[in-house]
Parts: sequence; C-alpha cells; structure tokens
Amino acid sequence: MGQRRYPECVPREGKPRLRSLEDVVALPRRSPLAAELQRALAAASGLHGVRSDLSPVPVVATATISEAGAYRFRKRDPIDLRVSRVGGRSALGFLHELGHLLDHQIFYDRKTRSWASAVHQAFAPWRDAAALLEKRLLPSGSSRQRYFQSVNEVWARSYAQTVILRSEDDTLVRQLEKLQAEDDAHIWQAEQFAPVAIEVELVFERLGLRQLSLPLAA
Repeated sequence: MGQRRYPECVPREGKPRLRSLEDVVALPRRSPLAAELQRALAAASGLHGVRSDLSPVPVVATATISEAGAYRFRKRDPIDLRVSRVGGRSALGFLHELGHLLDHQIFYDRKTRSWASAVHQAFAPWRDAAALLEKRLLPSGSSRQRYFQSVNEVWARSYAQTVILRSEDDTLVRQLEKLQAEDDAHIWQAEQFAPVAIEVELVFERLGLRQLSLPLAA
C-alpha cells in the first residue's frame, strides 16, 4: 500500500494585510449552491474584513447528510471549507465554517492549540456574553454535547447568526426566522441573542476589521 497523502494546505504569500473576505475565500462557481453562498459571503463581507496572508481558501460543496459543513485544517493552516448541499441550510452552514476559519486565523497558539475565541483579549466581552446564553442541546451522545458547548463551536454558531441578523438580506433573515420558529438547537431566540450579536460585532471593531477601505480597481 502507498503512503497516505494528506490534502495540501492553502499557501501563504507576502505579509498579512487587510483584505475583503471575497479575496480570502474562493466559492465554487458551478455548484447549485453558488448563488446562496455568494449571498452569505456578501453578508459577512459587509460586516468585516480580515487581516491575512492566505491564498484563497477553497469552498467545496458536498452531499454529506451527517453535517452541514466542516472546516479542515492542519496546525495553523487551512485546507478548505466544506458545505453540504443537503438539508436546506447551506448559507448557515457556510457562515458557521467561515466563523471557524476566522477564529483559527485571527489567533492560533502553537503550544496549546487554542484559537482566538478561547483566549484572545478582543473576544473576552463576547465570551462573557455568550456564557449567559441558553445551552442548547442536541439529541446525541455526551462527547457530541461537549463539542457543541465548546467555546469554538459557540463562537461559530453566534458568528453565523450575527451575520444573518445584520445582513438586511430578506432571504437570509427569513431562513433565520424559520429556524427560530422551529426552535432549532443551532440557533438562539432573538431577544436572548441580541446582546451577543452586539459583542460579535465589537470583536471585529476591537481588531480593527470593521472599517474596511480597499482601493478600487481601475
């Protein structure tokens, strides 16, 4: 048997610089999800930019039924974002995995393998606010529950919900309201979540990523 080959990580080029999310994430062009993912990415980009030296991180559409998406990485480097076209929640799943990508790239401690949401000072008020949220439960085993309540996962869920909430995109907002009406475990009710959404926005304010001004191409 040949030696197992691991997927290649996304390369880096130059120095970290302030960029739009469209410059850091490469959406699939021919996928049936293209329009929905573009809408979700535009909503996130309207909220903040990112400081990065990464080449575009590919987004891969899958037919996975066990999860809405996945963020694959090795040590500090991304491999890709994977989003399932099954289940009717591709925008939310994509934003969730984008939240993981940002969390991982804003700060990564090589010794403890901690990400920004767990230890970075800019996230501290968000951590305090998120600790007051209802602990949503999944119909699954204890190990899955522990992961669902982990700070990285709570960040990704609250990031995705904040982006949709602030998007002013009627299609995305209707999807969020539908999940809230169904009491979906991945979503918090509007009144309870409102203070956390503010803290998510303030994370990017503290990091200097809210006011994104980039030169326009001629």
